[in-house]
Amino acid sequence: MTVNIQPPIHNQLEYFIEQAACAPAIVTAVVHPVSHNGLVGAIEAANKGLITPILIGPSAKIQAAADEEELDISTYEIIDVEHSHAAAEKACELARQACVQTLMKGDLGSSELISAIINKQTGLRTERRLSHVFVFDVPNYHKPLIITDGAINVTPSLNDKRDIIQNAIDFSHSLGVLSPKVAILAAVEKVKPNMPSTIDAACLCKMADRGQITGGILDGPLAFDNAISQQAALDKHICSDVSGDADILLAPDLEAANMIAKQLIYLANAKSAGLALGARVPIILTSRAETPLGRLASCALASYMARHTLSS
Repeated sequence: MTVNIQPPIHNQLEYFIEQAACAPAIVTAVVHPVSHNGLVGAIEAANKGLITPILIGPSAKIQAAADEEELDISTYEIIDVEHSHAAAEKACELARQACVQTLMKGDLGSSELISAIINKQTGLRTERRLSHVFVFDVPNYHKPLIITDGAINVTPSLNDKRDIIQNAIDFSHSLGVLSPKVAILAAVEKVKPNMPSTIDAACLCKMADRGQITGGILDGPLAFDNAISQQAALDKHICSDVSGDADILLAPDLEAANMIAKQLIYLANAKSAGLALGARVPIILTSRAETPLGRLASCALASYMARHTLSS
């Protein structure tokens, strides 16, 4: 599935949901959906035609949660396992066997699910580092904006950042952005020996020049204002193809990315969705505070990514 036109401002997430619903639903292992958050989001996505859920967890608890929410789950496959850890392992097994196209976090901790995914023997590891992308519809920005990595890699190394960028670029391709522009963020726009984030930014740009990162246009270091505003870049005499038109923002570390993301949500009224990338299948890794729109949009984005992976 490829998007050939820009989604309308500012119904970008709704547009992704609309388009994904036109394609066949992706088979999704829903891991331990035993209460409101984990179960309702999956059933809503199924009702929208985004996913075909396989519910994995203690069947009695899943049914009890469905009864409490007055949901009919009789048409969905339920795989009965004893606890959340077993549910995560079973979901990974189904993905390895190509029985499901994506995983969806239910009512278990993100760290528990990720631990199962990155297990060397039974998980879904690839040669890439696992990373997370937030996708934002920001009211005063002209297109969808991706921020990475605000959920998985705490203090990424240079090689980690290479994988994080490549994951985000490949994901952008699935949305139809053929050559996404990547702004590598730091506090300043010049390389400073005493600021490691600026050195990493310079190295990553050179790695792109040498073909170690492909499919995107990189620039950095860029301060946040220079990345988002072309006028700010011009005022500072920065000549950049990325400034003011970034598709992807790479933050220096998890704390910076997470704070930027939550500021956009709570202070700028941004709408958001998110995925974990770099495993064999995309992971719908929504938080407990996620909105219904965010849950549906995350499922839609997983659909884009899953189909892009199959077609490439």
